[in-house]
Amino acid sequence: MDFTTVLCDQFHLQPWQVNNVIQLLDEGNTIPFIARYRKEAHGTLDDQVIRELSERLDYLRNLQKRKEEVGEAIAAQEAMTGELQAALDAAATLAEVEDIYRPYRPKRMTRATKAKERGLEPLAQRIYAQEKDSPYPIDMAAEFVNPEKEVETPEDALSGALDIIAEEISDDAGIRRRLRVIALSQGVVVSRAAKPDEDSVYSQYYDYREPAAKIAGHRVLAIDRGEREEFLKVSLELDQDKAMNIVNSVALKGPSPCYEAVSEAALDAYTRLIFPSVERELRSTLSENAQEAAIKVFSVNLRNLLMQPPVKGKVAMGLDPGYRTGCKVAVVDATGRVLDTGVIYPTHSQSRVQEAKALVSRMIQKYQVEVIAIGNGTASKETEMFTAEVLSNLPQQDKERCAYMVVSEAGASVYSASKLAAEEFPQFDLTLRSAVSIARRLQDPLAELVKIDPKAIGVGQYQHDMPKKRLDEALGGVVEDCVNNVGVDLNTASPSLLERISGLSAAVSKNIVKYREENGAFTSRNELKKVNKLGPKAFVQCAGFLRVPESKNVLDNTGVHPESYGAAKELLKLCGFEEDDVKNGSLSGLADKVAALGEESVAQQIGVGVPTLQDIVKEFLKPGRDPRDELPPPLLRTDILELKDLKPGMELTGTVRNVIDFGAFVDIGVHQDGLVHISQICNKYIKHPSEVLKVGDIVKVWVLNADPVKKRIGLTMKEPKQ
Repeated sequence: MDFTTVLCDQFHLQPWQVNNVIQLLDEGNTIPFIARYRKEAHGTLDDQVIRELSERLDYLRNLQKRKEEVGEAIAAQEAMTGELQAALDAAATLAEVEDIYRPYRPKRMTRATKAKERGLEPLAQRIYAQEKDSPYPIDMAAEFVNPEKEVETPEDALSGALDIIAEEISDDAGIRRRLRVIALSQGVVVSRAAKPDEDSVYSQYYDYREPAAKIAGHRVLAIDRGEREEFLKVSLELDQDKAMNIVNSVALKGPSPCYEAVSEAALDAYTRLIFPSVERELRSTLSENAQEAAIKVFSVNLRNLLMQPPVKGKVAMGLDPGYRTGCKVAVVDATGRVLDTGVIYPTHSQSRVQEAKALVSRMIQKYQVEVIAIGNGTASKETEMFTAEVLSNLPQQDKERCAYMVVSEAGASVYSASKLAAEEFPQFDLTLRSAVSIARRLQDPLAELVKIDPKAIGVGQYQHDMPKKRLDEALGGVVEDCVNNVGVDLNTASPSLLERISGLSAAVSKNIVKYREENGAFTSRNELKKVNKLGPKAFVQCAGFLRVPESKNVLDNTGVHPESYGAAKELLKLCGFEEDDVKNGSLSGLADKVAALGEESVAQQIGVGVPTLQDIVKEFLKPGRDPRDELPPPLLRTDILELKDLKPGMELTGTVRNVIDFGAFVDIGVHQDGLVHISQICNKYIKHPSEVLKVGDIVKVWVLNADPVKKRIGLTMKEPKQ
């Protein structure tokens, strides 16, 4: 199989791009490294395209391997023909390969295999030949009566022969391929109540039907779950007459004494063997496609969540709300170091509330707290109201300085109970660890959220129904891409953050931290080579993504790879600048000088490609830059709204918390997120909300309706007409 041609067609790329990416992957380079530091080799493809290409390459290689296995198995039976080999070579999917192999696969005991054991295969062949001058099947069957083989009558012989014919028709790859196509294009998915008298969240699917070609992924996943939980019975409806036309076009050869018998076998093949198989395959395909789409949505949401702008350089307070056990409080400094912790009871007696106000006010003033992060779980609303009241009663200078934000606490409890959290905070109990995590995820969402299993972060739909291995691969890739896109400070990064860096394993990441603890802060990237088990290959892969602000070499705090240091210095020299100009931020004219000299010419003179030159210039202009800083800052609040305060037409500003197939959930500061249905996002048609919105977006919305009893809020992003 020519992988290059297939991948070029699918991704609309040139052969040189695909060949170079394949070579780089096969050499063991990581995707972030290839995307960032080998741009000339692939034409500046981004990490997501390279990751998709890598996944497709794996599929094609597995397909080729399976073709070879099937070819060898058929050849071992001395059944391989030129026509069969050509069909195998042309197969584009694993399903097509299995269709070709079906007639030759060792079968479990079936009605057909039993009939063959009874010596009825020659009879089946004579009947299926459908010769115009042949005897009638029942007359031929009389010759095969053999009581010793349990063939007592001609009817027994004929029945067994028809079983053999039905299985042969069922094994026809062409029939199955054509039926698979019409099942997808014309089949109807039907779901009915398995327990009609029992109400459930699946009640809308108790009498439901929708064309398979049109059914949305989230409905497929809902129906699948309802079936697993035994609330639904699901089936596929397909016009049998149309299906039988396809079967008969292959099985029947025209008028003959055997026509009726073969027609009977063809119907049996379809109803007993082919349709149930096609139904399973179609439902499996719909589920797999829905899962892939859901994983893609989850991945996009996770990427946007991880890339949320950090609230840098601010002392933060984390509040992990709770009723019975109280609200846990943690104050961390601008670097995330814990300064103080405590427990308050803002939902208990009046005296407890006053104690809580006094403690929080004292902490805010003592540590000059600038932002408060409130977890959005149980008792979040009460805690938010409590916080707003505390802020309103602060002295003016503290009131002006401090604001709060409700943050998703998804995964905080998972993290706080983890071995990682126990190692990080052995002196704290689980609940206080959660409060620290909540504070830190406002300061730097990426650095904190990498400690948590991505599935526990909760920015998807039906994530618990996804294939675990596939979901882990997809989400792990997103985390890896985000961490490497931002880069990390070598002297402050945790092991869990470091192990997401290109080329670094969990063991090597721990060795980096151990080296740091024993020898003090790294003073250069080159010092990484002294870390135990961090070899030359790992250094090449990771060095460009690690920043060393303390280094004397200014390039160590940029995204310029050490292999390009010589070129970077040549560039400065060529344009009349010194290294000190980089530190002083005095390179404002660099881009103009490069443009005046010509990018192609400059790149050639310093010995790099144009994409690498452009990256070096970008890094020089903003050394140590964080791509997240270019995004709008998070929305901080100082006031409070309640659900009962909402009125239709009210204009509010909110933060997008989750984007799903049918809309987006927006936090408008009332504890309960409101839903903007896909039809209310904009005035033009969109296939998916992610075309317009992403997690973390600050959006203007208007209230459509609010139901305090059901705790549902309907929102629109279409400005109401005056």
